[in-house]
Amino acid sequence: MINLGIIGTNWITHQFVEAALATKKYDLVAVYSRSLEKAQEFGRRYHEDIEYATDLKTFFNLAHLHTIYIASPNALHFEQAKAAIIAGKNVIVEKPAFSTPREMDEIIELANLHNVFFFEAARNIHEKAFDTISEFLPLKDHIIGANFTFMKYSSRYDAVLDGEEPNIFSPQFSGGAIMDLGVYPLYAALGWFGVPQKAHYFARKIATDVDGIGTIILRYDLFDVTILQGKIGDSFLPSEIYFDNGTLTLNGINSFEKAEFYDRNAKKRLLLPITLKENPMEEEALVFANVMNHPTDKNQGVLYEEWVELARNVNQLIYDLRQQAGISFAADKKDEEKNS
Repeated sequence: MINLGIIGTNWITHQFVEAALATKKYDLVAVYSRSLEKAQEFGRRYHEDIEYATDLKTFFNLAHLHTIYIASPNALHFEQAKAAIIAGKNVIVEKPAFSTPREMDEIIELANLHNVFFFEAARNIHEKAFDTISEFLPLKDHIIGANFTFMKYSSRYDAVLDGEEPNIFSPQFSGGAIMDLGVYPLYAALGWFGVPQKAHYFARKIATDVDGIGTIILRYDLFDVTILQGKIGDSFLPSEIYFDNGTLTLNGINSFEKAEFYDRNAKKRLLLPITLKENPMEEEALVFANVMNHPTDKNQGVLYEEWVELARNVNQLIYDLRQQAGISFAADKKDEEKNS
């Protein structure tokens, strides 16, 4: 059983804990919050035998704690993950895991040094449906393009319109559209097609100086992928991958409930065999557990290394796109100061 602790007491943490417990591979043993009342309110939903901490050093030093799920504001992920790894804990870091490539590289190096695991919780690539779609894709010379869309209005944008700066739209906390929703289509594109030859981001900034909406173009050798993503509007468009003989339509790119291929030559539609768990985070919790429970299994090791490399590539691409769009975070300035 993996003894799980959590940092962050919001809705997504509840969703991950429920998913983890559903796999029967985890036990929730510790909760951290700056507020003891919030920590206890979170833990009461599960069981009574939970330790609570309002001090991170105390939390990380809990001997029976194996793995920590981190879902704090983006800018806090790096220091918290670093301290957890140094304390000998595995870390599951909610996407986007880190703000800059330097942070990503340091965490990967530290995890290897301390013989623990680092996972970025990009759930869409860990759904069985992702593999089903991957296996259905033809050779790349039969793909002629793709359009991925994930745009959902954030209620926190109302605060921006009122002159405030909530964390998810703050450059101090590494916020903005590409860091939240854009991660999903970028993970899908790099997971299915690899690292693009070129990439460009046409971003629309908002009052807080981060992106609220934007279009990303990924150029591959034989085709382009266009990504529309944003947090200041809603889109109800599907995502599509275009083959030379038809079109694969996906109901979403952050999670997959339905995939249908239209064969132009046969004029027929084929539904791919896809089923989605009630909790879309259950599949990632399970595959993470399989790696942690079988640290010497070569097959699990290969999977883990693939995920780490993909996380590194997605992080680098997001950083490059941000730089193109002139989106600067406090974390970027910290890196510049360290390098100067």
